[in-house]
Amino acid sequence: MSTVHSVKGEINIEDLGCTLIHEHLRTRDERVVAQFPHLYDVEEEISLAAAQVKAARERGVKTIFDPSVMGLDRDVRFMAKVADETGMQIIAATGIFTFHYLPTRFVSNDINFMAEQFVRDIEVGVQNSSIRAGFLKCATDYQGITPDVEKVIRAVARAHHKTGVPIMTHSHPASGTGLMQLAIFKEEGVPLNNVLIGHCGDTDNLDYIERVLESGAFIGMDRYGITHTLSTEKRNDTVIELVKRGYTSRMFLSQDYCCTTDLHKPEANKRAAYPDWSMTFLMDKVLPALKNHGVTDEHIHIMMVENVKAWLSTN
Repeated sequence: MSTVHSVKGEINIEDLGCTLIHEHLRTRDERVVAQFPHLYDVEEEISLAAAQVKAARERGVKTIFDPSVMGLDRDVRFMAKVADETGMQIIAATGIFTFHYLPTRFVSNDINFMAEQFVRDIEVGVQNSSIRAGFLKCATDYQGITPDVEKVIRAVARAHHKTGVPIMTHSHPASGTGLMQLAIFKEEGVPLNNVLIGHCGDTDNLDYIERVLESGAFIGMDRYGITHTLSTEKRNDTVIELVKRGYTSRMFLSQDYCCTTDLHKPEANKRAAYPDWSMTFLMDKVLPALKNHGVTDEHIHIMMVENVKAWLSTN
């Protein structure tokens, strides 16, 4: 791939620039939104997202990949409004975010039916719009590979074969689910250098991380600011060691930030839970700390600028 579809149209991958590979403009439960819309204020959500995105742009970020899909209330029109207000290049995903079960419509149809919906999002448009998805997303957490989760992973793999767009996952390192995901992708014939196993930074188990890397996949060190799983210092130590071991060209840095989320509402609760978590924490605090411990500007350029092009363009 030499181009990727943003929410505002096709862009050349050479124009992506400094990229945050895993951030959310908004996450919510679609069921609650549909049945109790009074609990939400769209204008507030746009304002909060725009403020964070503008702050990231001021720090040199040019592109954000937002892996919100079904299960997180993806809304590409919302993403486009934020892109209009901020000038940020925003890339939307297609796929399904579930740790357990699927809705009846997908349970009662086969894997290929699901894959066709993902392909439509990529080739035609998302949610009856002309906005096309630029990458695929699936998830596996501590529950492991349930039958419904496996169905999603295989559908994502088949949609990849039909479209060529890369795959990003949510994984749970403590349960080894990144390796489980890779095993299914391998069965489906996916080139594993088209896959980004997300949230590998949630562990400092270097043996596990290297097993993921040995497959040929990229890894996401992408939850900076979320400290209940691992402290920022331990996350940094892991990145520093992986750089020393020669894996710079296989890592992404990001924050998995949610500008608004059902989990931390109102906004004050989010600040109390994770005081450093924001869309700028990486640039403001993490990158300087990494540089103080031997990570060079070139290393950072590779992780923040070059790796996304490799992930998108690998065949």
